[in-house]
Amino acid sequence: MAKKKTGTIESYTLKSGEKRYRFQIYIGKDPLTGKEMRTTRSNFKTKKEAELALARLKLEIANGQYKKIQAETYREVYDLWIKRYEKTVEESTFVKTRNIFKNHILPAMADYKIDKINIDICQRHVDEWMDKLVNGDKVKSYASLVMRFAMQRGYIDKNPFNLVDLPHKSKKRTSTHDKNLFYTKDQLREFLASAEKHPNYKVYAFFRLLAYSGMRKGEALALTWQDIDFANNEIDINKALTQGVSQKLYVKSTKTGVSRKIKMDEATMVILKEWKKKQKQAFLMLGYNTLAKDQLVFSNTENSFIQPAKTNDWVKSILRNTDLPYISTHKFRHTHCSLLFEAGAAIKSVQDRLGHADIKTTMDVYAHVTANAKEDAILKYVDYLK
Repeated sequence: MAKKKTGTIESYTLKSGEKRYRFQIYIGKDPLTGKEMRTTRSNFKTKKEAELALARLKLEIANGQYKKIQAETYREVYDLWIKRYEKTVEESTFVKTRNIFKNHILPAMADYKIDKINIDICQRHVDEWMDKLVNGDKVKSYASLVMRFAMQRGYIDKNPFNLVDLPHKSKKRTSTHDKNLFYTKDQLREFLASAEKHPNYKVYAFFRLLAYSGMRKGEALALTWQDIDFANNEIDINKALTQGVSQKLYVKSTKTGVSRKIKMDEATMVILKEWKKKQKQAFLMLGYNTLAKDQLVFSNTENSFIQPAKTNDWVKSILRNTDLPYISTHKFRHTHCSLLFEAGAAIKSVQDRLGHADIKTTMDVYAHVTANAKEDAILKYVDYLK
């Protein structure tokens, strides 16, 4: 069979509506595998420009001057890198990373020739990400990983992202991040009072547990009744529910990979006991046995895992009868941390209770509480002098 040595130029349209041209051409067989190799060129603004590039490439191939590298565009390098990356991280981490590339990095950089990407190009996109996204610096770090992979493979000599300047976070980004970071003591009381009136007792039990334990949402949704020691008012946090590929739910170790046991107040344990009784009655009517050792504390109507996003809908349903600001489910963890400090708990004990691997995470909340305490102190001083 004759080798295919000619390419066909075709047009395509970008998301912006602009027209571009591309072609694919046969470049011979891989000497290692014997498989046919082709290379693609794209992003030509005119058909004539594409025809000229095709003619030059044909000449290089005919004269034996063409040297094919493994990957030529950012997307091609990304496709190689993501396969390696998937083998090194948790499935849930892989999904989050892949979505960052899909939503932010690839739309900006996919068609760039890997050896033509320079500091100016990288700086422009980093500025855009920092301006639009709360975690623009994280997006930059991920984009840089692909360039580092290209450098390791010999496609480029240096990683231009290493020389990029990170702009200061804008006031808009900072204020958005800080807004409604957590509830105050009075706000939490009001929220739980409203939650207690919720028609689904499971919803009340869930948020009472989060508010008084500080555990992560995924940790609460993975709890089984055997993790709860009612005799000693203690909960063993040893796993977490998370999402993988195609939104598949699965249980993994805690975020830090370390289990922890925490003490609970008696009132919350009474509420959990009441929920266990109600759960047994409700599922008995549906034909489910809740006496199994691995019975979930919080499950859906099919006695299986609850979609994590569902809990934010619960928050909204509780807030309907209040004037409280909305906070996400995760912010109840911040609320617990903040109120522990206000109650006088030591930094180390808070870190251990919440399972923070890095004490900096604990200190960030502590700094916020300390700032509030300083403001409160001067107000009390002024009132005293009056």
